[in-house]
Amino acid sequence: MMMKARIILSADKKDFYKELFSLAIPIGMQNLLVALIGATDALMLGRFSQDAVSAVSLANQVVFIMNLFIGAAVGGGGVLLAQYWGKGDRTMVKNIFCTILKWAFGISLVFFAFAMFIPETLMRIYTPEPELIEIGTSYLRAVAFSYLFSGITNCYYLMMKLEGKAVKSVYISVVTLITDMVIDLFLIYGLCGVPRLGANGSAYSTVVVELVALVWCITESHKKGGLRPDLQGFKWFSKAITKDMFKVSLPMLGSSLAWGLGFSLHSLIMGHLGSDATAAASITSVAQELITCVCKGISAGAGIMVGKLLGRNMFDKAREYGKRFCYISFWTGGIHMALLCILAPVVTIFFVLSETAKQYLIMMLLFSGVYVFAYSINTIVVCGVFPAGGDSRYDAISVFFASWCFALPLALLGTFVFDLPVMAVYILMCADEIVKLPFILPRYRKYLWLKNLTREEDAAA
Repeated sequence: MMMKARIILSADKKDFYKELFSLAIPIGMQNLLVALIGATDALMLGRFSQDAVSAVSLANQVVFIMNLFIGAAVGGGGVLLAQYWGKGDRTMVKNIFCTILKWAFGISLVFFAFAMFIPETLMRIYTPEPELIEIGTSYLRAVAFSYLFSGITNCYYLMMKLEGKAVKSVYISVVTLITDMVIDLFLIYGLCGVPRLGANGSAYSTVVVELVALVWCITESHKKGGLRPDLQGFKWFSKAITKDMFKVSLPMLGSSLAWGLGFSLHSLIMGHLGSDATAAASITSVAQELITCVCKGISAGAGIMVGKLLGRNMFDKAREYGKRFCYISFWTGGIHMALLCILAPVVTIFFVLSETAKQYLIMMLLFSGVYVFAYSINTIVVCGVFPAGGDSRYDAISVFFASWCFALPLALLGTFVFDLPVMAVYILMCADEIVKLPFILPRYRKYLWLKNLTREEDAAA
């Protein structure tokens, strides 16, 4: 009997890792390729001028904040999509998908208007330097149209993951990365007689690649077996289901805003510490995005895998999966930390920076090793496992206290009151993820995330 139990357990682990790799690797690759688009933009602008990379980094805080709202809509809807998918209710999946599309487009439209009509006001929030404001204002007006495409594309990426077509999103990201690099080369530097547009060249390439990605996603959804929106789905409304979506999405939005606005405030703080600090922090942020793609892929995989099990009322198996993801988060964080520490001395050779900015960059990258260790654990467990069963409040609460009651007040005081050195301020800013670590395990052991959130059809109508 013991031998038989071991064989069953071994087969279960094999199935677990097979499903995880089928989700985490494509999702992680897609995140990596999307991050590489930002990295190549930063690299090319970094070779163009330090002011260009600093201004674009600050301007992109607008789309960063937009993505927080879209991420909450897609994430909250995605929790229900995963559970209804596990339940086998494709009609409800389509209706919820159409609802998420409407939410995402509405959010995109608002931020498009901000970037198009008040870009200078937005730039003045982040920096007092006239050169950066001028570059960033022009960039925002040029890149604004891409906002209308990217929100909808994220909804389609979510459906691809649920349908087991996550690899398709990798193909799309590969093509958009190559397209972005080629257009950037011509438009930023003015090759082959093309006008030399600098930062605006990067904006125009972003618009093109976001449009390409959206058209490709829509085309994929119309292939045989694909789930696509229709008029009935856009007209559909259920008060009960909408309430469920808000119940999950609002805490996610609170968490995203608390974390994201805090992260955006990092740019404001660095912007007031000078161009050297801004350039170094923006490059460090790109490096973090590249390194943490794996943990984001695993987190998304955890949410889908655990959510499907909960939708089928397989609570014991979901509990076992949650335990495995806790172990995986620890090892993933360790690998991320090691990679950043190894890359720190190497990264500076790829950018045209002042000596001061180079020193800041190396020190920021080394400290980021500790930051991404904590970030990886928080992302996989708190943002992956917990929300799968509706426990999305904890992330919002932990982010609020760690960021807004601890790290950010200290960083703001250090910048505007005590005039602390740049690196001291940077360490204070990034302490929030580390502060959250001791509280994760006690929350996990309460098992508030072991819930089936699906409804019967008559209750959902």
